[in-house]
Amino acid sequence: MDFYVILGLEPGASPAEIKRAYRRLSRRYHPGVNPGDRQAEALFEQITEAYQTLSDPELRRHYDTAGGGVSGPRPQPGAFEFAGFDFSFAARGTDAATFSELFADVLHPMAHDEGQAEAGADLYAALTISFEDSLRGVDRQIVVTRQVLCGGCAGHGRIRTPEGRCPHCNATGQVRWARGHMVFAKSCAACGGTGRQRFQRCDVCSAHGRLVRSEPVAVHVPAGVPSGARLRIPERGHAGRRGGRSGDLYVDVAVEPHPLVRREGDNLFIVVPVAVHEAVLGARINVPTLDGGVRLKILAGTQAGQRFKISGRGAPTPSGSRGDLIVEVKLVLPAVADERSKELMREFGRLNGEDVRRDLHV
Repeated sequence: MDFYVILGLEPGASPAEIKRAYRRLSRRYHPGVNPGDRQAEALFEQITEAYQTLSDPELRRHYDTAGGGVSGPRPQPGAFEFAGFDFSFAARGTDAATFSELFADVLHPMAHDEGQAEAGADLYAALTISFEDSLRGVDRQIVVTRQVLCGGCAGHGRIRTPEGRCPHCNATGQVRWARGHMVFAKSCAACGGTGRQRFQRCDVCSAHGRLVRSEPVAVHVPAGVPSGARLRIPERGHAGRRGGRSGDLYVDVAVEPHPLVRREGDNLFIVVPVAVHEAVLGARINVPTLDGGVRLKILAGTQAGQRFKISGRGAPTPSGSRGDLIVEVKLVLPAVADERSKELMREFGRLNGEDVRRDLHV
């Protein structure tokens, strides 16, 4: 991999430009910003490796000398060949390469791009909706930052050009470089070892085949979706490579609580205040719901905390049916202020003098 290309820099970039490029890219592809995005994680590792190499003067000098920068052709992926020794100069002191440096490219060659289709990584987003919208369904738009195919090269990272001499290897089909007195050679990746160039690097995407874009995505939230549900939007994740399928976008839905209604499964629960005389004598009361009021018959002798079920007035289900609405009674005592009301309550107590605490034992 080309460290300068990864950071979007020219080989002669200054240390300040290298630092700015690293900070910009690391913020974009940091795993903490892209949880679960394997592609972003891999890019972040490459960005970090490129910065660690190019920000260190000694490592950068060795990298450039080996063909990674301004002083010579860059070694490309492919088979290595040990071409012999070159005694035209001697490297001493800090210029002398260690054994591991001399054979780093041989023992740890870069992964060869075989050109297989590669699926794009999935993306994850969050969406918060109201309690009412969760029951009725709603269409929303969210903005996601994703990798899209480069329009300049259709995602291939290179553009076909009239066939000519390969400038990377001077039409020899091989690139050569030296470390110390040792000379290495390998097949030129730019032309596949043919010495003839049929493609050139796409400058629009820096040969990556993809560009980073922020774009709106329509999200349909179906009626009855519960809080914590995850919606899948096919192929709205990162674009694939070399014709691979794009990843999916997963949207986690959070539902805001309602001040009066709570949900348990497909059922809705509401607490309704009932006056004492309504509970004693029975009554018909109006119960508010999210899709209009409904009349409920309160039976005579209803107790505090008693529940009534209204079928088919709960949350919608995927099958098209609905859960139930459960109404819980809350008794509300009257404010007795005048003497007439107090006397009526005393008389009521005398006429209904049963001991309501007769079953209370400690």
